[in-house]
Amino acid sequence: MNINTIKEKIKLHKYYLTMIVIMFIIIIIMLILLLSKDNTSFTNPYEVKVNPRDNFLFLGDSITDFYPLEEYYDNLPVVNSGVSGDKTSDILNNMKERVYQYNPTKIFLLIGTNDLDSTDEDIVDTTFNNIKEIVNEIRKNRKEATIYVESVYPINSTIENNTVYNRTNKKIKSLNKKISNYCNGEKCKYVNLFDVLADEEGNLEEKYTDDGLHLNSLGYVVITRELLPYLNE
Repeated sequence: MNINTIKEKIKLHKYYLTMIVIMFIIIIIMLILLLSKDNTSFTNPYEVKVNPRDNFLFLGDSITDFYPLEEYYDNLPVVNSGVSGDKTSDILNNMKERVYQYNPTKIFLLIGTNDLDSTDEDIVDTTFNNIKEIVNEIRKNRKEATIYVESVYPINSTIENNTVYNRTNKKIKSLNKKISNYCNGEKCKYVNLFDVLADEEGNLEEKYTDDGLHLNSLGYVVITRELLPYLNE
């Protein structure tokens, strides 16, 4: 074997070694990017069909108020009518501003958790009656609108520095059962998100919340995936 042949083999080995190193670096970079990907990102898997008169109204308290609708329902005619601290009575006392002015075609109502932050023994019945009245008022004034009543979401009082206060999952479940029995598809449609968000003990999954009551970004991803199909009904 002459010296030129040896040089050519050395050059070829160096080339292959360089290519292996480059491929290894590329694989490492891809793994880093994959592992660092934000798990709260959301890709809309649905092609929601809308017409010019559509308005999708999200009505409720702080859980709705903090819901970044434009982020999850981009290019869809969504309206956020959530107000932090609201109870059922607050919505009833302001139906024109909160509902009618938007002339909604679909309404997603999530209300009641602030009512249940009470020691009143009759609070579940009072809250339920107010929810029924909200639904009835909408049906009288916006007959064409489809009303979706979401279950009140579970809470988690085991989280340190939680903001649950007097709410309990027992009261929430009792209220949700009444709402479920009331919504028969004609008056309204019941959307059970309690079970979607709850852990094995029936508490709000810790990964979906930072304070035991409100949802974090991952929590909103979860409920968005559940609610999007209803926009196509």
